[in-house]
Amino acid sequence: MATPLSSSRQSSSLSSSPMSARMQSLQVDSVQRWMEDLRHMTEVECMCVLQAKPIGVEEDSQQGELIVSSGVGAGDHVARNNLQTLLRRALVVSTELGKMFQRLEKGRWQRVHSTAVRANCHVRSLVHEYSTARSTPPEMQKYEKSLLEKCMELTNITERCLHTDDDFFLKSMREAIHEILTDVSDSFSNMIDMALANEIRVLIKQIESSDNVHTIGSAISNLLSLTQDGPQLCSIIAKEGAVVALFKICRQDRFRELYAHALRTVASICCVEEGINQLDKVDGILCLAEILTDESSVEAARAEAAAVVAQITSPHHTSTQHLASFLESMHDIVTALIKLCETASCGEVFLLASAALANITFFDSMACEILLQLNAIQILLQACRDRQRVDTPYSKDQVVTILANLSVLEQCAAEVLQEQGIERLLLLLGEKPSSPSPSEGAACERVQQKAAVTLARLSRDADVAQTAIQLKAVPRLIELCRSPTERNNSDSVLVACLAALRRLAAGCPDSIEAADHQQLIKPRLVDSFLLCSNMEESFV
Repeated sequence: MATPLSSSRQSSSLSSSPMSARMQSLQVDSVQRWMEDLRHMTEVECMCVLQAKPIGVEEDSQQGELIVSSGVGAGDHVARNNLQTLLRRALVVSTELGKMFQRLEKGRWQRVHSTAVRANCHVRSLVHEYSTARSTPPEMQKYEKSLLEKCMELTNITERCLHTDDDFFLKSMREAIHEILTDVSDSFSNMIDMALANEIRVLIKQIESSDNVHTIGSAISNLLSLTQDGPQLCSIIAKEGAVVALFKICRQDRFRELYAHALRTVASICCVEEGINQLDKVDGILCLAEILTDESSVEAARAEAAAVVAQITSPHHTSTQHLASFLESMHDIVTALIKLCETASCGEVFLLASAALANITFFDSMACEILLQLNAIQILLQACRDRQRVDTPYSKDQVVTILANLSVLEQCAAEVLQEQGIERLLLLLGEKPSSPSPSEGAACERVQQKAAVTLARLSRDADVAQTAIQLKAVPRLIELCRSPTERNNSDSVLVACLAALRRLAAGCPDSIEAADHQQLIKPRLVDSFLLCSNMEESFV
């Protein structure tokens, strides 16, 4: 199964495992980040003396700007800094509230109270600073007032617990504090969501109302930055209409230079169902097809369109309603994607295009037939020999996923043989990670598993089975079965290799030695699996 776009991009991949690293993090060095964070970690005593008053707005700053830290200028970075400071403040408060829950359970009353005071100060500072910088929406005001009252109540009630040793009183107070703390957490979460939605609306308005490419590009960058903060924020962005606004940009020739940037943001938002639903409502798939098939579109725009296709066709999405409209444009999209694989100038472009194809082959067999007609096997196997295009286990994962899905078609075997595909599959069975990265290790396991699955499916054809045996596929499969380290201790690789081995043995029994046949072929599959999964080292 293909992996979601978020996780794969974060591991410089698009494995076919909800675009996780092309999603760029805040471009600041560690010392500057530390200095910015220090500003929000304020001493409680100082905050109490100052009555939680925020640092004032500089005279030359524009109205509506939040002052985040020294050295932050106006202009392009203002909106991003407003949003990032809001998120950082929210993280500080959430952390303090989490500490309160833990300390409350342990009955550490002195620390419960000090944390309550600290949280109260941070909340008041955040509310005051935000209401000074922005005109607070009416729906937010009720949450602000209620939140501030509950924070003060929390501070007062925890202080009372410092002056008694009455266990019965403390037990009753613990329950009351827990209830108030839960209310504070819920109210704070709702208020932050509203504040973020308000900021997001400002950015979307810039995209919709401006004719300036630089202004629109800056707003899109800010939205893209926000998508890194998780699916909850992506849901808010989608609900506020960002996908609609971004596709309006992608339908105007005068903004062609923004297509890639806008589509990358769309792909990020579409990690959540709300984003996909918005894309479907504005006929986004038709727009993607137009960009992919437009020969005048730059490669970057077509690659990002492929990224959106990969995201919305991920098998991990529970909703499939949008795929109905996708089928109407599928032939054009598949044709454009395999052409992009063939002409890709770098590994990342190939990765995006092949990931989209891998996902498409999962949900419609017609796509597999189209790919065979377009010489996809030749194109993909030739790409595997080009390190400029296929340079990571993640790209190989996409290729072998497509081959595995194509191999269910009978006519696939002859083409694989013609393009020396069995040799390539055996090479993929030996895929090993080049670093200790867990994501790379997982990608290598998927490559090995799918290579074995493809070999098993193709070996229904006698010519394929004979070729595989001549190329010494059997010893390699036995090694993977018997040696856990060769398969990275993966059970899925073991099952796939046992299945491939049994398929080859069925056609050519003489290719398996008696001892191996007794342990790996003759028993039930589950018994062979249990035998091999308990082996610590190879004894071949």
